[in-house]
Amino acid sequence: MDIAGSGLAALILVAAHTAPHHVDGLWKNPSGSVIISIGKCGHSMCGTVKWATEKAKHDARKGAPHLVGTSLLTNLRPHGHDRWEGKIFVPDMNMHAGAKLHLVNSNHLSVKGCKIGICKSQTWSRAAHLPHA
Repeated sequence: MDIAGSGLAALILVAAHTAPHHVDGLWKNPSGSVIISIGKCGHSMCGTVKWATEKAKHDARKGAPHLVGTSLLTNLRPHGHDRWEGKIFVPDMNMHAGAKLHLVNSNHLSVKGCKIGICKSQTWSRAAHLPHA
């Protein structure tokens, strides 16, 4: 390999090592009953339900008659390194709250919702694909 080639290889390694983690993609809740897709929505990010178990759909009927297709995370904007803030919708409680997301690593996302000083958090895992229907 010539000097130019080795320099390019070194640059690619540094870029890969320092590249920020991305929250885009599929994420499943801790019980594996819901999978959302997080991606760009206008000038911010959002998370929409792409798949859910029948039990999750039933439990969510109070706030979301059709859970699949419902936006659970909205108006997510960067708030520091690997962190986002926005809104979360909890369909089984029919409640909207403030949301804070922290990308723990490339495969784990801490999702925290708070309303009037009461907070609940979960760690979601990256999903490789949607289950077959």
